[in-house]
Amino acid sequence: MMLSYSTVWCKGYPALVPALDFQPIVRAKLSEKLSSVKGSRHGLFGEVRRELGGSGTRRMNSLVFAGRVGEQSVVVEEFDNMYTVDDDDEEVAFLGLVLEEVSQSIGTPSLKVYPGQAHPLGVSEVERGTNFAIFSQNATAVTLCLVLQERGLHENFDQGMIELSLDPQINKTGDIWHICVEDLPHSNVYYGYRVNGPQDWHQGHRFDDGNVLIDPYAKLIEGRRIFGDASNKLSKFMGTYDFDCLPFDWGENYKLPSIPENDLVIYEMNVRAFTADESSELDPNIRGSYLGVIEKIPHLLELGVNAVELLPIFEFDEMEFQRRPNPRDHLINTWGYSTINFFAPMTRYASNGGGPLKASQEFKEMVKALHDAGIEVILDVVYNHTNEADDKNPYITSFRGIDNKVYYMVDLNNNAELLNFSGCGNTLNCNHPIVMELILDSLRHWVVEYHVDGFRFDLASVLCRGTDGSPLSAPPVIREIAKDSILSRCKLISEPWDCGGLYLVGRFPNWDRWGEWNGKYRDDVRRFIKGDTGMKGSFATRISGSADLYQVNKRKPYHGINFVIAHDGFTLHDLVSYNFKHNAANGESGNDGSNDNFSWNCGFEGETADTNIKAIRMRQMKNFHVALMISQGTPMMLMGDEYGHTRHGNNNSYGHDNALNHFQWGQNDVTWHENNWDNFESKFLAFTLHDENGGDIYVAFNAHDYFVKAIVPSPPQGRRWLRVVDTNLESPNDFVSEGVPGIEDTYNTAPYSSIVLEAKL
Repeated sequence: MMLSYSTVWCKGYPALVPALDFQPIVRAKLSEKLSSVKGSRHGLFGEVRRELGGSGTRRMNSLVFAGRVGEQSVVVEEFDNMYTVDDDDEEVAFLGLVLEEVSQSIGTPSLKVYPGQAHPLGVSEVERGTNFAIFSQNATAVTLCLVLQERGLHENFDQGMIELSLDPQINKTGDIWHICVEDLPHSNVYYGYRVNGPQDWHQGHRFDDGNVLIDPYAKLIEGRRIFGDASNKLSKFMGTYDFDCLPFDWGENYKLPSIPENDLVIYEMNVRAFTADESSELDPNIRGSYLGVIEKIPHLLELGVNAVELLPIFEFDEMEFQRRPNPRDHLINTWGYSTINFFAPMTRYASNGGGPLKASQEFKEMVKALHDAGIEVILDVVYNHTNEADDKNPYITSFRGIDNKVYYMVDLNNNAELLNFSGCGNTLNCNHPIVMELILDSLRHWVVEYHVDGFRFDLASVLCRGTDGSPLSAPPVIREIAKDSILSRCKLISEPWDCGGLYLVGRFPNWDRWGEWNGKYRDDVRRFIKGDTGMKGSFATRISGSADLYQVNKRKPYHGINFVIAHDGFTLHDLVSYNFKHNAANGESGNDGSNDNFSWNCGFEGETADTNIKAIRMRQMKNFHVALMISQGTPMMLMGDEYGHTRHGNNNSYGHDNALNHFQWGQNDVTWHENNWDNFESKFLAFTLHDENGGDIYVAFNAHDYFVKAIVPSPPQGRRWLRVVDTNLESPNDFVSEGVPGIEDTYNTAPYSSIVLEAKL
């Protein structure tokens, strides 16, 4: 049952009355009482109207009560008949009795509301209760939707939804709609808004009050709790809050790492993919979570990195591709570049489906643990577009339904269609004053509340466009971020291009504060090391700090973020193994992903190359990494490149929540052929080093003074063992790189010798 509420003013005081689906017995009682007062004079309560049908299919046979301060009338309309009551205590008691009967018949909560206040935006605690405030310049009607849930229930938002209509004469200040509700619980309340307004598509409006919309300033988001849960792929999302929880304890000796920019070594990684694979050997409840990252901090320290750049951790809907039949409806968005809300941490990165509050707390635990290890946290943030797609297949969850014309760039010369400089169907209107303030408030929130150290801005050239999409030489939002008192200590990194062709590498408006992903470094280093002619001078320029790009004003080499590999594009292994992208698994007919990879497969396309080609590939990977680490500037490496992770030639693996993206921790990298560990006298050891492509290596050491007949395990399917090393043999037979066939199920290992067998085709 869906409940709606509006404000009724009685002798200057506000009260809520329900608009609901009446059971027949309740309707009969109300009709009987109303008929007894037919023809009476105006009363004190404002207008009370019975509507049939309501708005669309949301409301049937419901009572809607509304009124204004100072009005001295009450009108009760049933079907086509009008009834009024006199202004005296009897009528006050009468209406109260009717409302009490209705309320008792369905068990509705008793709520009291006040006009509320315009600031702060979002939900906040105030003296009289809980305040809700939302901006919409063009809306004509706003309704606050509340769901009061018992602890632990979080899936059925439609059950018992309370709707409070906001009166623009009372609940609006400027373009901000607001209301204060008394005695709401301090937690386990889910909320959103229905917003209506002009239906003029050609003017840029996309209002539809059939949707319950997420508050852009919601600090927590409730919805699906298990990542990739197909049984809940159509889950709805609502804002929530928790004013009961205690402040997070950062620890008495806690401090920020505050690493100088010229000392940064950045590791780009995905929170979920880092530990989601079972090879992480973590408890299944924390695989792919913020807590999972904590468990693997020793690996980061061993690598020598001192900053992690996390792929988006703002709330996103990983099941968005599966909302309707389409060529990509088999994919799960595992990268996260599809933001629902700019303030809330990704709920499904909490451990064990713990929900939004747990996600918030565990994100802080992760940041604290990384900081304690001397590692900074940089967030990859997506302010260039949202999840709400395009006009052809819109996904209305928040901004579009609240005020499309403000939040997005629209082409008023082309039926007000959404401009698309992001490649994702829409472009956030970043330099509109309201949107700019939203971005600034969001960034400050992550610094103050979550202690993050910096931000990498996805497709940051979008933030350099005006409200009509034209490039700006001094974009206000970029300047305000650089000059902001809270953000001034943060690392600020731009991806200085967008999908509309605004390429600003070396020219990004920076106020001597912003760093840049150096796309020219990536391209020139790739081309030189793979052997392109005429690249020596460019290569020298890149490894010596790209002075042609950054030697202006007060910019330094460290303002250039040097990278050969990033999340989009080939992995390091694939860069030296494929000449062409292999993206068929994405369902986009190979049209996605870059065609200009400057890659070289070293003579053979794919994984089944011979030993010589694999040796060249290994050298090339080392060459790239050496170049990256000796270059002047800030180095950034990609998660998994340290062991040669492959995506099998897919250079746009955004939609694969599997081993294509998951870090492979090498479970069963080694099989020990030993069940005699406790035998103090044993001097024989044998093991197999496993290769994911089948090129296993068997090794045995015999330190006894007698022969040991070693049992040789079966080689990988389709392969055979070849002897590469037997130190008992005379040179040159002791080492044969191409291998010697004829290996049986056992091998007679000589005293004081070792053998190496390789599985080959």
